[in-house]
Amino acid sequence: MSKILIYGNKTLNGTIKISGAKNSAVAILPAALLSDEKVVINNVPNISDIDSILEILEILNVGIIRNDNTIILDPSTLKNIELPECATNKLRASYYFMSALLGKCKKVDMCYPGGCNISKGKRPIDQTLKAFNLLGATVEEYGNKYKIYAESLNGNKIELKMPSVGGTINSILAAVKAKGKTIIENAAREPEIVNVIDFLNKMGANILGGGTSTITIEGVNYLSGCSVDIIPDRIETGTYLIIGALIGKNLKIDNIISEHVQSLLDVFDEMGIVYKKNNNSIIINKSNIFKPVKIVTEGYPGFPTDLQQPITALFTQCDGNSKIEEHIWENRFKHVEYLNKMGANILIDEKNSSITIKGKTKLNGCEVTATDLRAGACMVIAGLIADGKTTINNVEHILRGYENIIEKLKNVGANIELIK
Repeated sequence: MSKILIYGNKTLNGTIKISGAKNSAVAILPAALLSDEKVVINNVPNISDIDSILEILEILNVGIIRNDNTIILDPSTLKNIELPECATNKLRASYYFMSALLGKCKKVDMCYPGGCNISKGKRPIDQTLKAFNLLGATVEEYGNKYKIYAESLNGNKIELKMPSVGGTINSILAAVKAKGKTIIENAAREPEIVNVIDFLNKMGANILGGGTSTITIEGVNYLSGCSVDIIPDRIETGTYLIIGALIGKNLKIDNIISEHVQSLLDVFDEMGIVYKKNNNSIIINKSNIFKPVKIVTEGYPGFPTDLQQPITALFTQCDGNSKIEEHIWENRFKHVEYLNKMGANILIDEKNSSITIKGKTKLNGCEVTATDLRAGACMVIAGLIADGKTTINNVEHILRGYENIIEKLKNVGANIELIK
């Protein structure tokens, strides 16, 4: 197992360029199966989750050309075979192959998707399966395996019980080539969903309402080839902005879409953090005083659950008590144990799914564990501001979602190393 070593309290200066959005790329690559021609996908992040997606595409015999951050896919050679558990359990996003293969071939056989353990039970896919049923598919479960098939898919009204990103994208992918009109109510509004819709529309899909809670899809028979750019990763942007607020000196976070991180910037404003927005970048400096705040995680445009864990490290440096309420996932406080081990004073209220961070506390380096992707980002932030050496275990979680994180931080002055 690899480890990350960090010697903290180093001032960071320079430019960090943000990579393509993980949560867009892991949906757009499976969505490319719906095309009837070759597609070109640019700005794909070089992370292990993308390697896992490409592994599944290879199993399906899809033509793949990878050149740095550009991937060309040729779905014309697709063989719709059963996807084994060893491939699907590596990441949650493997379930986008369910909807893409169902939409393209009207049949899919695969195992339950994997991913981070941020739910007390298995992370449910009930909304996705409900959408398949409404479109006319039959879903059969055999333990950990699913057999999903339909003679034809027909448009219908799909009302999601909550604005789930995965449920929304899977509903869209399954409906793109269905007969007639599909209306998705209570749809999620995340920028990554808009990126997927723009990609499908460039291929010839007829989808309206991206970025709103109602999405309308008129089914089409043919999707042509196109070229698409993955949007900048707003969670990576937020992670580095948090680092800049703690130890930055004119630290420039470049290649961003600032409106995608507006909920974080609103929290910064409330805390008294000063930053300067430019066209596609933000320059941020270390703040000496942080006012305590309360945040609640919500779907976009609310505060993202994926930044809840990273920002907890920032809240340990507030002058007073801050509070976080987690309304998306019920098991996303595993990072607290390790922050407290480093010297933080954080109380967990499991009944109300919230934590109280009592500040300001001094953090000291020690051995900690990345329990999931965003908890790992939190440990990196804590290590960067702590005194002494921090050793992070299970860093494979971190490498799933942050492209070249070691090199990016080293280039701006961090004392950080990956030990394989």
